[in-house]
Amino acid sequence: MSTTTESVDLVGDEAAANFARAALFAALVGAFGFVSFPIPVTSVPVTLQVLGVFLAGIMLGPVWGGASLVLYLAAGAVGAPVFSGGSAGVGVLLGATGGYLWSYPIAAALVGGVIHRGAELRDLGDVGIPTFVGAMTLGTLVIYALGIVGLMVVLDYGVAKAFLQGAAPFIPAEAIKMAAAIGIVRSDSVTAA
Repeated sequence: MSTTTESVDLVGDEAAANFARAALFAALVGAFGFVSFPIPVTSVPVTLQVLGVFLAGIMLGPVWGGASLVLYLAAGAVGAPVFSGGSAGVGVLLGATGGYLWSYPIAAALVGGVIHRGAELRDLGDVGIPTFVGAMTLGTLVIYALGIVGLMVVLDYGVAKAFLQGAAPFIPAEAIKMAAAIGIVRSDSVTAA
């Protein structure tokens, strides 16, 4: 009696590679959470995590960019110290900064969708600076909107106070993160060419 076996791929190579990239960007956003600067006028620190959100959307596109940030949130929820300053747990997701965190998958997907004009990845060398800036500005607006709502719900802030403490102080930092993301992507495009 002879038995033959054939190779069976349970997960395709492309899906495995995309998941690995998503996990890498989730880890990057988590590492960026350790780069945290308090601002005296607000309880929300400045971190580099939004830079990671931008890069995930730009490099992975809307589907896998968003998935990478869902993976990031799941890792933090189960106890991996990936949130700002190495914090973790469901309590952080339900706390004052939770609105910002919940916005990350949406913002990454939005940035990726605008940059790539849909779900399929396109050559980033063909993307103009205005498109990058516009995509990241939309992503930032989503992050601020949900962050402000989180501050209003958790800390019982009014709209003006939530904006002044949860968005206004961070606008200069977001512009620097946008410039850094463009610089990273452009340097990668130059070295890849």
